[in-house]
Amino acid sequence: MEIRILRKQGKGVRAIARELGCSINTVRKYAERDEPPKYGPRAPRPRKTGAYEAYLRERVAGAHPVWIPATVLCREIRERGYTGCERAVRNFVRGLKPVAASDPVVRFETEPGRQLQVDWIEFRRERLSAFVATLGYCRASFVRYVTDERIETLVACHIEAFEFFGGVPREVLYDNMKTVVIERDAYGAGIHRFHATLWDLAKHYGFQPRLCRPYRARTKGKVERFNRYLRHSFHLPLVTRLRASGLRLDAQSANVEVLRWLGHVANLREHAGTGRVPAELLSAERQALQPLGEPYRGALRRAQPRTVDASRVIPIATLPAKARIVLPAQHDLAVYEALLTEAA
Repeated sequence: MEIRILRKQGKGVRAIARELGCSINTVRKYAERDEPPKYGPRAPRPRKTGAYEAYLRERVAGAHPVWIPATVLCREIRERGYTGCERAVRNFVRGLKPVAASDPVVRFETEPGRQLQVDWIEFRRERLSAFVATLGYCRASFVRYVTDERIETLVACHIEAFEFFGGVPREVLYDNMKTVVIERDAYGAGIHRFHATLWDLAKHYGFQPRLCRPYRARTKGKVERFNRYLRHSFHLPLVTRLRASGLRLDAQSANVEVLRWLGHVANLREHAGTGRVPAELLSAERQALQPLGEPYRGALRRAQPRTVDASRVIPIATLPAKARIVLPAQHDLAVYEALLTEAA
């Protein structure tokens, strides 16, 4: 309509095209028409995700009420022959369940080699726990599946994490778990009474245990964020895939799969917080980590069974009467019932 009005005002085709920001051919096309064109709905174009939409719907419905990220689903259908981009998968999955925006979290950055954040994740349905350790600078992470959270298991997981990273940080940040701290502020403000075995491990490797503020899990937000990533991008997709085949996840199988996932996916992705690949930054942070030194054996020792020297055993019959322990005779229950009757 604007083209027809400007044309009636005597303006030329080029002047109208410059004023309206369109091409000359467009001006000529609509200036010659008495009525504006009418357009019908476009025919749906075939999408690259079309052949995999049934699979995506089935995966999302099978994992309900948990949510599988689009990155995981895209990786799964690529193994089935999908050649499109991840954005197409994300747009399709968004229609199945919109993703709620997370609250922004301000994280404190640390220099290389300074801090390691440690946490447990419980998977109650599988009766498993995961020890998770994340370096504060490079964001590289280590995961170990276990069947309990005892102090011996915690120490063994620390040793494996230090060997995985190739060194020891100057401090390790925990929450207030009983296998780490016995009493907060026991010796003054900020001076806590740590578990004796953990304190011995810290002295051996030369790191300082640190505690989060009570009821403030975001203090160790780097490992908390990775916990969510581990649960939704690795654990739940693996469990639902095994469940569909009638199998159950155990610690041994989980550790084999999680090491492969760490090496090929988690530590090779571009981290959203740093914009860098954790594996690339880890090679630089290793230079700032403390050396491993001698392996720690303190908490891994098992008490040896005590043996009794038969030559030092004295038969009871040879002891004098005063040295013997005489137990009172036990009467029949009827005797006690009779005494109660007389007392009544």
